[in-house]
Amino acid sequence: MNKIEYNKKPGSETADSRGLTPMLAKKYNGCDPAGWWMSEKLDGVRAIWDGSRLVSRTAKVFAAPEWFTAGLPASAVLDGELWEGRGKFQQTVGKVRTQYDPDWSGVEYVLFDLIAEGPFEQRLERLKELPLPSHARVLDQVRCSGQRHLQERLIAIISLGGEGVMLRRPGSLYEHKRSGALLKVKRFETHEAVVTGYEPGKGKYEGLVGALLCRFRDKLIEIGTGLTDELRLCPPAIGSRITFKFFELTEKGMPRFPVYLAERDYE
Repeated sequence: MNKIEYNKKPGSETADSRGLTPMLAKKYNGCDPAGWWMSEKLDGVRAIWDGSRLVSRTAKVFAAPEWFTAGLPASAVLDGELWEGRGKFQQTVGKVRTQYDPDWSGVEYVLFDLIAEGPFEQRLERLKELPLPSHARVLDQVRCSGQRHLQERLIAIISLGGEGVMLRRPGSLYEHKRSGALLKVKRFETHEAVVTGYEPGKGKYEGLVGALLCRFRDKLIEIGTGLTDELRLCPPAIGSRITFKFFELTEKGMPRFPVYLAERDYE
């Protein structure tokens, strides 16, 4: 089965990533979240605005339409996600990875930090003061009062189809690495796997890919949920790395309810 030749991906042009490496989150470790800043974990595509271009977390330049970047401030380095709504990750990826004549209608640039010096509270206030176009906004941040508040917020977001909650330590500085000052709280685990083959589809998927056969740690697993019709026709190439989510591991170390998210190169 041949892989489709998509439009050129972002990455044909690579930005100088000095100072643009984003702050990444660690997994929530059960610490007392009281006083931490709490926001929704968006299932979008991470993007840094360097004052003139939108750049991915791997320093690839997005081919954003001129109308999308025209109103973004030239004097600030912004950190956020390209997002269309809960459950629309694949749709967003399909739009923002297109290099020629991209259609970014419906895409928002949701901001959650300013890459600058100073504590988070100061950066957040500066971020809120910036003039932004209508398709860009600052993500709501709420002070967490404790474990119960965190769990209530997590359940509310998941019930609406969201991913989870992000926690940010008060007074924390922006760090260009994976930091304990930024924690992700999710019901689903997210991991990577390597595509090793394809399981043929049945019924309405006859002639297409029914599932991806993948190597996860020392296990061979099948991932069919989350595949679009386009991906079933032209799946990720054998040997490519994908990101998937699952509820938990079984006693035998197998992911329970695995769901395809994206090829790793698109993050």
